[in-house]
Amino acid sequence: MRKVNKIYSNGEFITPHGTEVFTLINPATNNVIGELTLADETDTRVAIAAAKDAFRLFSLTTVQQRIQYLEKLRDAVQNREQDFIDTMIEEYGGTYRFSTLSNRYTGSWFDSMIETLRHFEFEKTINTSRVRLQPVGVVGIITPWNASNSSVCSKVATAIAAGCTVVIKPSELSGLQTQVLMEAFHDAGLPKGVINVVTGLGTVVGTELTDNPDVAKISFTGSTAVGKLIAKKAADSMKRVTLELGGKSPNIILDDADLAQAVPMAVYGAYMNNGQACIAPTRLLVPESKLEEVNAIAKAVAGQIVVGPPLQERTDVGPMVSVRQFEKVQGYIESGLQEGATLLTGGTGKPAGLEAGNFVKPTIFTNVRNDMRIAREEIFGPVLAIIPYKTDEEAIAIANDTPYGLAAYISTSNPDRAQYVAERIDAGRVCINGFSHDPMVPFGGFKQSGIGREYGAFGLEEYLETKAILK
Repeated sequence: MRKVNKIYSNGEFITPHGTEVFTLINPATNNVIGELTLADETDTRVAIAAAKDAFRLFSLTTVQQRIQYLEKLRDAVQNREQDFIDTMIEEYGGTYRFSTLSNRYTGSWFDSMIETLRHFEFEKTINTSRVRLQPVGVVGIITPWNASNSSVCSKVATAIAAGCTVVIKPSELSGLQTQVLMEAFHDAGLPKGVINVVTGLGTVVGTELTDNPDVAKISFTGSTAVGKLIAKKAADSMKRVTLELGGKSPNIILDDADLAQAVPMAVYGAYMNNGQACIAPTRLLVPESKLEEVNAIAKAVAGQIVVGPPLQERTDVGPMVSVRQFEKVQGYIESGLQEGATLLTGGTGKPAGLEAGNFVKPTIFTNVRNDMRIAREEIFGPVLAIIPYKTDEEAIAIANDTPYGLAAYISTSNPDRAQYVAERIDAGRVCINGFSHDPMVPFGGFKQSGIGREYGAFGLEEYLETKAILK
């Protein structure tokens, strides 16, 4: 059993002032694999002070200096790629394929921000005045358990590019992954206090980051409920916030789409990252006239989904991250049954032979109404809701009839129809005929899916203040 009993503050691994111990569990077996000593408010204040002190000089660095720091971070992270993969599989339950793919590109967050920096204008002239963008200050970074390494690195890359210093609060469920990250960041050799890592509870460390007046900005990825609390508390000290929150993404299959291609892609997409993905297309909108055909294809595809130990290369869906998350997903499946949706496949309980872990049967409901809980609330598990529609306009209306607006997907053989529908969907990112990703393109949500944008130049601007110098 491994023990994570250090935090990273002011360039050193130190024993936290906090004494509470959090047990780390392998979700595939529910066996104890480690213990994490949680940081407290005192540890957080010490880290904030270190970041504040480091900011005085780091904020004055040149673009070229920051590019060099980003290159060092990239190399240090890439050197630990296999460790990231191994710990993500063991601690989080990410499948071998997903964990490998995810961590293979973790270092690329630094590359995309390097490329952004090379073309970014920090100063412009308007009439006779100078408009200058300068780093906002100390940034509190709060990240989730479903994409710990990627989320931390993307935010750190942006903060460093802007000339900010950071205090990171990863999820306590990601203690082993955080240990590897801390070691990689230390190996990069940045000035003391620029990067600090304080792992603790959101109600303790997260609250201190949000309340502390020396933190200028919070960058948070997580649930909408927590994001709202952060936004409310941040207002007391007028902190800037970037909030990447929940989603209930629609996937619209238009009537001219190739169902043999679009439906399997929709099913696998809904189950990405074990269904624990904020961008997962968990509402599948299909033409009413083709519902039976879609149902048949979807059921056949679900029957081929392999649920099993995440270390096996052939596994498609691994366990939920915790018993609590497993029980939450079970509750939603029961809700779908009670509200009258048709269970196409899956259901409550665990797959045979996997009773020890937090495994969920890949589940598909059809004949779902958009007012059902399974269509309106973020489940964060392998549960897909198929919703029929009559016309393109009704599909657009159903897609937008949600408190969320993070991502959306469209399948069609007609590029003009795709653009027409995409322009009318209220979502921060819309993908056409697939699951595209571009780290230079902004990412964030409409409505209750968040505030602000991440990635590329749009993300960098969120870490900068605008100053006009008139003469």
